[in-house]
Amino acid sequence: LERTNRKFIKRFTYLEKKAKQNGRNLKDMTLGEMEEIWQEAKKEDVE
Repeated sequence: LERTNRKFIKRFTYLEKKAKQNGRNLKDMTLGEMEEIWQEAKKEDVE
């Protein structure tokens, strides 16, 4: 469970960074936009 939590936190941090790089705020993004970045984080194997 601890490993899963760490993985989630790192992927979420990746999501926040990418949003900021694109001049976006998470609260203004759609779930679809966030999902796209989340899948990118998984593909990059962000753990």
